[in-house]
Amino acid sequence: MPKAEVFGVVVSNKMDKSVVVAVERKVRHGVYGKIQRLTSKFMAHDEANSARVGDKVAIVESRPLSRRKRWVVTRVVEQAPEI
Repeated sequence: MPKAEVFGVVVSNKMDKSVVVAVERKVRHGVYGKIQRLTSKFMAHDEANSARVGDKVAIVESRPLSRRKRWVVTRVVEQAPEI
């Protein structure tokens, strides 16, 4: 069974071979019906140190790599614009 691929934006890359990815999803409120944006932050393994802050990346679940790391960056979908 293939693992689910999730897309998010890199919010921190200060660690070696690790990044923090913010994944945003839209959920309808149970009582009021309003659509809300919920953000989850995941630690992800980035073997090549290729992801930069602001890049849109694809991550997949993996075995536990450390206490908080359970995701791996598969590819950089879109690079952040240079400032």
